This record gives sequence, structure tokens and C-alpha cells, in this order.
Amino acid sequence: MSNRMKHAMTQLMIFGLGYTAKRIAARLEALGWTVEATGSDGTLDFGDRDAVLAALERATHVLSSVPPDRESGLDPVLDTYGRDFGEAWYGYLSSTGVYGDQQGAWVDEATPTIAETGAGRRNARADADALWMKLGARVFRLPGIYGPGRSALDRVREGKARRIDLPGQVFSRVHVDDIVSGVVAAMIGDAPAGAYNLGDDLPASGNAVTEQACRLLGVEPPPLETLEEANLSEMARGFYMENRRVANGKAKRVLDWSPQYPTYVEGLSSLV
Repeated sequence: MSNRMKHAMTQLMIFGLGYTAKRIAARLEALGWTVEATGSDGTLDFGDRDAVLAALERATHVLSSVPPDRESGLDPVLDTYGRDFGEAWYGYLSSTGVYGDQQGAWVDEATPTIAETGAGRRNARADADALWMKLGARVFRLPGIYGPGRSALDRVREGKARRIDLPGQVFSRVHVDDIVSGVVAAMIGDAPAGAYNLGDDLPASGNAVTEQACRLLGVEPPPLETLEEANLSEMARGFYMENRRVANGKAKRVLDWSPQYPTYVEGLSSLV
């Protein structure tokens, strides 16, 4: 028996204790798990190799939420510690952006990614996604994440909400608590390696979400703008150039998961 397997089966190591990972950690700690993590609010310094390797040795489960480096395109976790991975359960928080533009069509986990087809603009996230898949990780592909302090309600309150005139444009999204329940279900149930789309049941336009937020707050929605008038950043403009609907059937079947907030209507109402 390895040293790792001598430990209780509830030891989680998180790379990158960010918005979503913090909530995953809190849920598991409430269930009696021990959690160690890198990140500004974590217990470990990513650059302290000895401490990180010791945490990896203790861990029965490892989860990374660290995105690829913007300049090099490399996944910092795999580039720095990938050779030191051992006998643990591995998970990675990826993005449904790996599917690229599908002109509004539905995608599921069998849909080839940009990394597999070479189509569309280069996507470092898709490259990292493919590497984690090769390592036998559970890869959670996430659409637009919203939740407390990070939703259309907050954008409306701050005067930052936009409505872009792009008929037929739809996106998928997911409440952060539904990501938590999906990832935790995969850990506790020892889900098979592979990709899982965690998104809600109703892909919709960004305008519909903004309009619902305005209704809940009792304010008028912002005016419609063309993509040119909006003067968006390159990153935001790239987001609007992609159009797809993300299916969540595999997560429901394999993880016995269903979103607590099946559409943005329930999700936003819970945040008012």
C-alpha cells in the first residue's frame, strides 16, 4: 500500500483556490474532508515545491482550477508538477470554450474540441483540457459561471450591463453552487475519468439574462448596441463571436446530478 493510500480517503489538494474552488473546498470540509490549497487564500505557496509535493503525497484527490498562462499558453500545474502526480483522483475545471463556435448547435462531451480539430482560433484552454484528459482526469467543462457577487444583477447595479444586438446568439451558463454539487458528486462517487459538461438546462441569450435581472431590480434595461458600438475588449468580443448550446445529459446520467438552478430565472431569483 502506498503512503497516499494509508491516509483517510478524504484528503483534497486544490491548485488555485478561486471563486469556484473555495466553494468546493467549503462543501467538502463540511463533509469532514481535509483540504489544502494553493492561491492567495490557500494554505500553500505554489512555488514552495517541497510543501506542494508533500501535500500531493497526502492527497487522495487533486483538483486544479488554474487556467493556462496567458503568455506561454502552458498549464502551470502540469508544467510544474505534472511529473510528480501519483495515485490520486484528479480533476480539472475547464471551459466549454474548448468547443469553439458551433453556430448555435448543441454540443456534448463527444463533440471534438478545438484542440482535436485544429479549427477556430488557438485556445490554450483547449490544449490544457486535452492534456488533462490524456492523464485520466475528470475534466469539468464549465460555461459562463455566475453566483453571489458575480452575476447580471451585479452588472446592472454597477451600470456595466450591456445588450448586444446579435439575433440568434445564445450561451450556456451555470450557477456556482451547481458546479460544486457536480464536482463533489464526481469525487464522492468516484466518477469515471473523462469530460463532464456542467451547465444549466436552458441556453439563452445574454440579453435575456440582462433583461431578467433588470425586471428583478425594477429598472429599465440598457439600450441595444451593435457589436461595433459596444467597443468591447478583444476578450469580450471573442466571447460574443462564439455561439453554442451545451448539453448536460452525461453529468445527469453518470454523476446522478441535476442543477438546483435549471435556468437563469431561478438562479437570478435566488441572488436578489
